[in-house]
Amino acid sequence: MARVKGGQMALKRRKNLLERAKGYRGVRSKKLNFAHEALMRAGRYAFAHRRDKKTAFRQLWIVRLNAALRENGHKSYSSFIDKLNKSGFALDRKVLAQFATEKPEIFSRIAKQVV
Repeated sequence: MARVKGGQMALKRRKNLLERAKGYRGVRSKKLNFAHEALMRAGRYAFAHRRDKKTAFRQLWIVRLNAALRENGHKSYSSFIDKLNKSGFALDRKVLAQFATEKPEIFSRIAKQVV
């Protein structure tokens, strides 16, 4: 059986890696080893920051809810959530925060029902 040389696939792999590193500054977009290192690091940051984004949005919703609740006469976010759960409402932070910012009249009705 004849020997198969790997040049074509190796070139394809290198080309693909450098394509993905396009736009990186300096040698990180030109040299193979530096581009590979930059891509590995970027992947780790992307993985971690996908989780951080969820935390950041959760914090944003809580801040928005707390501000809207104080306008509607409630003492704090935590006491409101406790009363909301005990009264049987099945609304999460995201939906409540959307109501608070986009449809304040609906949110004020929900806040008045939860006492």
